[in-house]
Amino acid sequence: MTTFEAAPRLPESLIPTLAGHYYTDAEVFTLEQQKIFEAMWFCVVRSSDLGAAGAFRKVQVGRESVLVTRSRKGGVNAFYNVCRHRGAQLCTEDSGEVRRAFQCPYHAWTYDLDGKLIAAPNLTKMPDIDRVEYGLRGIAVREWLGYVWVCLADEPPSFEDTVMQEIVDRLGDLDSIDHYAVADLSVGRRIVYDVKANWKLIVENFMECYHCATIHPELTEVLPEFADGYAAQYYVGHGAEFGSDIQGFTIDGSEGMDHIPGVTADQDRRYYAITVRPQVFVNLVPDHVIVHRMFPMAADRTVVECDWLYLPEVVESGRDVSRSVELFHRVNSQDFEAAERCQPAMNSRVYRDGGVLVPSEHHIGAFHDWLRGMLAV
Repeated sequence: MTTFEAAPRLPESLIPTLAGHYYTDAEVFTLEQQKIFEAMWFCVVRSSDLGAAGAFRKVQVGRESVLVTRSRKGGVNAFYNVCRHRGAQLCTEDSGEVRRAFQCPYHAWTYDLDGKLIAAPNLTKMPDIDRVEYGLRGIAVREWLGYVWVCLADEPPSFEDTVMQEIVDRLGDLDSIDHYAVADLSVGRRIVYDVKANWKLIVENFMECYHCATIHPELTEVLPEFADGYAAQYYVGHGAEFGSDIQGFTIDGSEGMDHIPGVTADQDRRYYAITVRPQVFVNLVPDHVIVHRMFPMAADRTVVECDWLYLPEVVESGRDVSRSVELFHRVNSQDFEAAERCQPAMNSRVYRDGGVLVPSEHHIGAFHDWLRGMLAV
């Protein structure tokens, strides 16, 4: 049975990390699935991915396969991807579109876009079956920032006190992110990364900039203060300022795309990063927004779906966004390579008791405390 140990004693300058088994142990990962991913609000798809009625995406949330779909009334529904008859998965494709209903390929039980059972072989001979009760099992849904969020908990936590509060804690208020009109932006590029590392290694990397001068030469050229090793995202309301000779958040510092109109003068020429636990990163710059959604698949594997969002007219015009995409794609690749470099060592006897954090990484220690608390609930 896995135990959650007390932190070892260290010099005052150092803070202990989690022990290595937190990143490799299947039992720990199962607890995380149960007590974190299946208990909290989890960001699954961009709303625009569900264009017409019947469009769907299949996503993994903790241990569950979830079907997210657009209803005939234009809303979004989420269901467990499980037929109520014998448990077959309704959809095995990652995405698609049905015309009017979802039909189980095993025994042809058929459900409308609101989950109601509408047909099955010999169903008329079973008048005692409640077609709503034996419909697809629904999941709580919210739409915010142009994304669909789901919660598998029987009693979901307050969306305002969890997801939205993360934004407030970082930016000081919700108005600051409203200036970017994230819901109204369009996906200019999407890259999916299959990272051979534990999800926490990716979160921890995003939370600190102690590594920036070592592995992010392009990023520190655009954001010189990151070379000092301090993550600007952990000062409320502070955005890292572009270098004096930098024109835009691009791979070469050249001018980017059309600025988002609502961005204020105080937000101009600045980069803001926000961690929304457990699996979302939001990156704000004047002309685009970058959103990462992590899907932890195993103790040593995490799929990360990253969207670059621009003004609709920029995307519709077909303008070349590659210089801004390349900057953070390179950052992602560098970060994920670092996480994959760490993953094998989590099993080492040298890392049995974990590693250490320097003072500028203190917020990772707070993340570890939060994680221990969540697993102990």
